[in-house]
Amino acid sequence: MTERNRLVVCASHSPGMERDTEHVFGSEFRAGLADARALITSFDPDFTILFGGDHRRAFRHVVPTFGVATSATILPEGGHDEGTLNVPADVAMDLAVHLLDSRFDIAVCRDVSLDHAFAQPLRDLTGDLGRYPVIPVPINCATGPLPAAARVLEFGEAVGRFLDTLDARVLVIGTGGLSHSPPSLELDAYDISDEERRRVISEGAAAARTKIKPQWDKAFLDALATWDGAELVSLTDDARAQAGVGANEVRTWLAAGAAGGGTPLDALVYQPVEEWITGMGLAVSR
Repeated sequence: MTERNRLVVCASHSPGMERDTEHVFGSEFRAGLADARALITSFDPDFTILFGGDHRRAFRHVVPTFGVATSATILPEGGHDEGTLNVPADVAMDLAVHLLDSRFDIAVCRDVSLDHAFAQPLRDLTGDLGRYPVIPVPINCATGPLPAAARVLEFGEAVGRFLDTLDARVLVIGTGGLSHSPPSLELDAYDISDEERRRVISEGAAAARTKIKPQWDKAFLDALATWDGAELVSLTDDARAQAGVGANEVRTWLAAGAAGGGTPLDALVYQPVEEWITGMGLAVSR
């Protein structure tokens, strides 16, 4: 399989963007999403590998470092109904076996219920949850201890070696980040109710708007543009201290870039959106 048959797209996500139903904020980022969606439509993938994190919704009591979902649903959230993902189970299982053979003790996830970390990029980048078959690949980005960035790169490379064996056009998505610090993740608790989660988010929203770090975001995007592995590892391992607890999600970008062959990823857009409490970025492979 050639690199031309692999398209990598990494994008921030934010529940705030979905609550902004009038599209008042983030116009530059939304325009970037439209450009990326056009690239994906032209590429017309056979299926998608989606590296995503979890906001302690799917994984609370048992938290896998890395996983592969062989079947999955999407939680009802942000005004959207529950959905079912079209997961090519045979390919997903082959990927799981390959990763185990590559000495990654991944979790095989069946009928797992995923949140906006997976749903939002599918809707924004492809237009619909079911537009293309998709294999969700969860990476723990929320509940410590987290995987080291170097190990995440190795994981992505292992996924890439599996994709090398396939005669297929594959869209590889990494989603999360950039700098942000959601109040619900700053609270290191796995068993809070949805009502308590909403209260924590509401009370912490004003402070969260001040925690975007454009300088760190730019440094990360610059490192992607040259695929500087050492710098990406350094920035990611120090992400929480420098750019907020939500910045840990850039592990999914590292995995996606590595799975795509470690080629540079160029920023299509970057816009810090205080109302969404996030430095919103989007980068694609050349």
